[in-house]
Amino acid sequence: MRFPIAALLCLAVLPAAAQETAWRPSHCISLVDHVPGVRVIPAGLSEPLPEYTVQIGYIDHSMFVIRDTEGHTIVTDYAGYLGDAGFVPEVATMNKGHSSHWTSRPDPRIPHVLPGWTGDGSPADHYLQLGNLLVRSVSTDIRGYGGTEANGNAIFVFETEGLCIGHLGHLHHEPTPAQYAALGRLDVLMVPVDGGLTLDLPTMIRVVERLRSSVVLPMHWFSGASLEAFLAGLGDGFAVDRRAESFMQVSLSTLPPRPTVVVLEPRLIEDDN
Repeated sequence: MRFPIAALLCLAVLPAAAQETAWRPSHCISLVDHVPGVRVIPAGLSEPLPEYTVQIGYIDHSMFVIRDTEGHTIVTDYAGYLGDAGFVPEVATMNKGHSSHWTSRPDPRIPHVLPGWTGDGSPADHYLQLGNLLVRSVSTDIRGYGGTEANGNAIFVFETEGLCIGHLGHLHHEPTPAQYAALGRLDVLMVPVDGGLTLDLPTMIRVVERLRSSVVLPMHWFSGASLEAFLAGLGDGFAVDRRAESFMQVSLSTLPPRPTVVVLEPRLIEDDN
């Protein structure tokens, strides 16, 4: 199964909302007390999306492509090569925990490139509004050769179609209570499960269990061994749905009542012509 490209090239690019110093709206933070259950529906990326639906495709490593019904497209932990030069996402997020999570030469055609770090060590603090899509970030620290680097990683949260989608990036420590609060409710969670380069598996499992997302998408797993260890460590509290496809559709109104790990097979984007 390939990622068809034709339906991804029509982007509605709107100006970003100005950065605010006051409280900034987020339905993922304000509605953390309740979320209906989800189920996932496989479909090709070229098919029209049902109302209030998001399509998520696993490209490679920690890169996912996210598409909503307004045509906004995002690539997470963008490392430069997506497979097909004709596809240009509207938003690319990056993290510098490892060189495979960012690029110093992003495609200049991408309207919004969001690095998960700053030059002075302050939080990245992204808050980008594009139509009904909101992209925001919660900064965490990373391990460096000289010790800990403050705010070197960003957990990006994508709010669209009523869903709250989180990508943990190259997470090196369990979030603090303040960081958990800033994340809010996450219906879909993208989790690195390598067990060493990011967080050790027991701690990462604790993070996943704390967030209790309806859909968990493993990434950064390199080999079947680390993936299987992660799945075994979660125990009976999570269902497991293994897929041959590289993409899925998800909506708030069609979500599993039981948290479910959906294992997608990574595939580069290819032209469908």
